Amino acid sequence: MPECVDEILLETEEKMLKTVEVFERELTAIHTGRASTSLVENIQVETYGTMMRLKDVAGISTPDARTIAIQPWDAANVALIEKAIQKSNLGVSPRVDGKVLRIFLPQPTEERRRELDKVCKKYAENSRVAIRNERREGIDAVKKTQKDGKITEDELATAEKEVQKLTDQYIAEIERHLGLKEKDIMTV
Repeated sequence: MPECVDEILLETEEKMLKTVEVFERELTAIHTGRASTSLVENIQVETYGTMMRLKDVAGISTPDARTIAIQPWDAANVALIEKAIQKSNLGVSPRVDGKVLRIFLPQPTEERRRELDKVCKKYAENSRVAIRNERREGIDAVKKTQKDGKITEDELATAEKEVQKLTDQYIAEIERHLGLKEKDIMTV
């Protein structure tokens, strides 16, 4: 295939990959009832006169399936971290145990699990739409290349098939991640 088509395909694939990565990040932020450091690591804590991520000011671990333990590197930050977690809209309250904060995650109700499942499906649909938009942009770019006389009709057809293959591949990846998250949510 001509170099200009390869560049279009590469750019289209990069955009689709970024869409899948954003979807994965959205899913990790959904609280399933299982303790995960990703629930709290990016909470912004105001300390030392600046905003910092929690993972930059404390060690975070999950001693069991329902507990997140946060150990600040500077004991003076315990109250600031507690305040940041309370303001974070996670719906949990940390307990201060000396120099360690512990977050105990409750078992989600059946209703809550169904709500989380709907949120996951909404994120997945938004990601599928984004990938289809990236497919359209890729195909439009290839068609423009053909109109400019840089590629033939056959090369255009081949390039369109390649863009569709990428689309199918990345939508399947979204479906795989969605299936894993739904299983995680519903089997807590």
